[in-house]
Amino acid sequence: MSTETSIEMQVRKDEGQKEIKTKPTLSSGKIFYKPGLIEEETDDTSILDSSVVESPMLGVGYGDSGFLRPTLHQSSSLHRVPTYSSSIGHSTIYRHDTCRSRSHRHGASRRTRRRAILKNGECNILKSRISQRRLRFLQDMFTTLVDAQWRWTLLVFTLSFILSWLGFALIWWLIAFTHGDLEPDHLPPMQESTNWKPCVFNIFDFTSCFLFSIETQHTIGYGARTTTEECPEAIFIMCLQSIVGVMIQAFMVGIVFAKMTRPKHRTQTLLFSKYAVICQRDGELCLMFRVGDLRKSHIIGASVRAQLIRSRTTKEGELLSHYQTELELHADGCDSNLFFIWPITMVHRINADSPFYGVSAADILQEKFEIVVILEGTIESTGQTTQARSSYTTSELMWGHRFVPLVTYNRERQGYEVDYSKFEETTQVDTPLCSAKELDEFYGNQADRRSIESTEQVVLKLPERPQRTTTPAAENPTPKAEQKNGDYTVTL
Repeated sequence: MSTETSIEMQVRKDEGQKEIKTKPTLSSGKIFYKPGLIEEETDDTSILDSSVVESPMLGVGYGDSGFLRPTLHQSSSLHRVPTYSSSIGHSTIYRHDTCRSRSHRHGASRRTRRRAILKNGECNILKSRISQRRLRFLQDMFTTLVDAQWRWTLLVFTLSFILSWLGFALIWWLIAFTHGDLEPDHLPPMQESTNWKPCVFNIFDFTSCFLFSIETQHTIGYGARTTTEECPEAIFIMCLQSIVGVMIQAFMVGIVFAKMTRPKHRTQTLLFSKYAVICQRDGELCLMFRVGDLRKSHIIGASVRAQLIRSRTTKEGELLSHYQTELELHADGCDSNLFFIWPITMVHRINADSPFYGVSAADILQEKFEIVVILEGTIESTGQTTQARSSYTTSELMWGHRFVPLVTYNRERQGYEVDYSKFEETTQVDTPLCSAKELDEFYGNQADRRSIESTEQVVLKLPERPQRTTTPAAENPTPKAEQKNGDYTVTL
């Protein structure tokens, strides 16, 4: 009997261990990734039920089991959840009916972070199958060389001069050869004795022609080699090489100057915050990110735009995989046009006109979209227009965070000081986990309830009408007639 009991206990123990092994576990580093990563690790959360979502972005309070079960009912009081340790916490959020349910894909899958704009502003676009690609790019040689890397630009710069020197050196050698200047009796040491007048003085061989080509093209003029009026073709080639040399110099110097002064380099001192935050401001959920400028020379007429890139299905069933939606931005009490003298926090209010109006904190973990932010303006020192870009994916949105102020007044230096060490720093604030739509519905229900209660409690009290006090004689007055001087007067 004891043997059968021990065997049965062992079988149950083995089955329990098997269930424990097969039970999926959540890891804390699967959702909150560092910015700029193109590839993510295997997503194990997809094998779980859709009602459980792990979010180290969402700081929550823990119960006895370490899980938060918020109940966001429209008719009940709103739960404001503290967002402590939001970037490193291990929290599990149970979604209820107020949050939209989204089904997970069953089975572990390896996802790649799709990003159209990299964090450094480069466009992650690969173009292929372009007909006549080389011909099209060669027709716009100047822009091609400006956009090319420095090694290719310098290679073209060097080859343009060397090949022109060699080409005209060959022409000068042919002129001397056809004229007979390279014969032994007509070389420079024998020209005085034979009374020979060459096309170009002091030409011995091809090396002499190459040196004369360099002197002619760059107008060096050492004085040892000069052309004569003996050969008209030599005079024509000298004029042609001078013109070609000036054109090559102007073309290549223009390319190098344009490449060095490109407005793209100005974007290296324009900063975007690595993360965007979502919190409440003036009673509304807001999406915020920060922009800054490191230089003293300001950006004139700076403006910031934001576009949401995500998939959309039309009424006809057409799938628009990269549909762009403009997000309305403002800074403080101004619009997107900035007086850009210190770092500014750009704000997108999540209201009824926002595409994030029905998106909650749990929905963001499953949504696939990208927010592209663009800063445009004119460089004060050069007058050129520049554009800086960056983007935020779902893993770079921090729910329940707020940026820390970084501008203070320095009394010693008598000026406003910007501490860029706090540019990325955020603080955690209490933020509802529901969507802005659910939040507005809750506030609307609360307002209706207050108005009904106030109507029931207020009693309308009308003022009483005052009564006149009268005497019995005054109630029924009787007329009296009096005769004065033969006239009758009636008094009441």
